[in-house]
Amino acid sequence: MEVMDVEREVSNNNSVMCLLTDPEGEPLGAPLYLPQNVGPPQLQEIVNKLLNNVEKMPYAFYISDQELVVQLSSYLQKNKVSVEKVLRIVYQPQALFRIRPVNRCSATIAGHTEAVLSVSFSPDGLHLASGSGDTTVRLWDLGTQTPMFTCSGHKNWVLCISWSPDGQHLVSGSKAGEILSWDPQTGKQSGSPFLGHKKWITGISWEPVHLQAPCRRFVSSSKDGDARVWDISLRKCVICLSGHTLAVTCVKWGGDGMIYTGSQDCTIKVWETTQGKLIRELKGHGHWVNSLALSTEYVLRTGAFDHTRKAYSSPAEMKEAALARYNKMKGNASERLVSGSDDFTMFLWEPASSKHPKARLTGHQQLVNHVYFSPDGQWLASASFDKSVKLWNGITGKFIASFRGHVGPVYQISWSADSRLLLSGSKDSTLKVWDIRTHKLKQDLPGHADEVFSVDWSPDGEKVASGGKDRMLKLWMN
Repeated sequence: MEVMDVEREVSNNNSVMCLLTDPEGEPLGAPLYLPQNVGPPQLQEIVNKLLNNVEKMPYAFYISDQELVVQLSSYLQKNKVSVEKVLRIVYQPQALFRIRPVNRCSATIAGHTEAVLSVSFSPDGLHLASGSGDTTVRLWDLGTQTPMFTCSGHKNWVLCISWSPDGQHLVSGSKAGEILSWDPQTGKQSGSPFLGHKKWITGISWEPVHLQAPCRRFVSSSKDGDARVWDISLRKCVICLSGHTLAVTCVKWGGDGMIYTGSQDCTIKVWETTQGKLIRELKGHGHWVNSLALSTEYVLRTGAFDHTRKAYSSPAEMKEAALARYNKMKGNASERLVSGSDDFTMFLWEPASSKHPKARLTGHQQLVNHVYFSPDGQWLASASFDKSVKLWNGITGKFIASFRGHVGPVYQISWSADSRLLLSGSKDSTLKVWDIRTHKLKQDLPGHADEVFSVDWSPDGEKVASGGKDRMLKLWMN
């Protein structure tokens, strides 16, 4: 649209005063008069110009949390918006690549002799691991879609597994409280067990690779009320974080170097990681805290790896790339934390700046089982025993939509790398893929013979893995 046309439109009084802001509310320059026949393509041009982007970036536009997909005139008419007021339009950067929804089961792999309790892709998306009630961890070959290694050594159910963000280690925790580490290349146990916890392991999280490369330290949370920081080279506990009065149910190691623990004592504690001092306590929940999520979790999990599949020659190079990815994702905002609880609610926190929640998220009718930020940090999804998945604004905590379709409790959710699709696994034996833009079901994936306990979408976006009570591991593709 030529400048002359814009001026002509404006003088015809067919224009509306708009203020473009980023998702955090920072205005992009002064308010502008825009013709009412402007739509997303023209807004895209304007934002790229105002930001002086050399490479044109794709953006989506939102007016009060609703995506603008038509011209302004249609939006204003449909929503009966007054042209007198300044219209705030939020621009959100979109991923340059697009992930296609998975729509078929490409392999059903037997091997585990008891329920599959956890599935997890490696940070580069090339390997897949699973943990089971049969006391083993298994590594699967994604090329041939067959079992590669069976890792034996645990004496009880394997409850959680976690890859180091540099892809060098896989660590698993069991119901007996022991933690073992494995070499993903050989499937062999590396070194002696990490002993110290007295009850079962509820979570494992690694120190981000942009803070330490190669990866050495990880933290585990346990039903015994403690969290412990371990050094994989020294093979011992270097810090014990004790202070919770009941079981620690979840743990996250943040990008700014803090550790966050959620507990059945209804609190979330924030720890520093040089000596393990308690920095602050986040209080507000009326019941057990079940799940924690960080707005930066996706870049922390994948470290230096992205969809381009670039390989790194040294830990230093990897650390630098991971730091650049982390800083780009985080922008000027501080890391956000969300907690989901048995009290049916969630809280959104900015732990670096306050011990008071930024928002309280209500609407679920039963306990909140799993919470997860989208890779770009803009959205937040929650899964509940009330059979629904809910979508929230990841910055303000404002409710956006409910995804209904499951007929049983929803156990776990996972995002596509471009933040456009959300996957859920349920007790009703199905997986479902939801479209974030339309808020509708994109794909229904039946196939499991029983409850689906765990789902994961590979970081490269090409595959989904699921495991459950039927002892099967399933791979899904497009």
